[in-house]
Amino acid sequence: MAHIDLQEFENMTPAIQEKAKPILDKTGELGDIFKLMALDENIYMATDGMVQGYLLNKTHLSYDIKESIALLISIENGCKMCVDVHKKIAKMLGMSDKRVEELLQGVDAIDTTDSEKELLKFCIKASKKDNYKIQKDEITNLKTLGYSDLQILEAVAITGYFNYINTLSNVFGLGE
Repeated sequence: MAHIDLQEFENMTPAIQEKAKPILDKTGELGDIFKLMALDENIYMATDGMVQGYLLNKTHLSYDIKESIALLISIENGCKMCVDVHKKIAKMLGMSDKRVEELLQGVDAIDTTDSEKELLKFCIKASKKDNYKIQKDEITNLKTLGYSDLQILEAVAITGYFNYINTLSNVFGLGE
């Protein structure tokens, strides 16, 4: 039970309903995170823009990498709700059950390239409170492994997004 009252679909503003309806139609329900954000139209719209821009649109990173970041950062932040939601989303976007199970065990358990593991480890480090300690040579190393500036920027933006959404979920007791 959430720590505050959540907004039900019928009580959301028309603008939020318009954004939320496709989710409701596709999944049959609106998750608590959408009901929480619907308390404020500005927060809902800003967050929806990030979801569309970072996660749903075709971008510089594959869906597998984006969902891997989603799961790993949510695990790191102890956000059970987001882990559960993104296990389903990852599978919906074509990630194998095997890959999802590997991710749940951590980066070193994933059957992937060393360069992808380095990017994912970098994202975990970027999600930490002491991310200000990241050095230029760590970014240069990712470039040496074949990642472009845009891919690195996107990976860090997704990492930041999950710190944000995990915080909302954890603080308000969503999914408990």
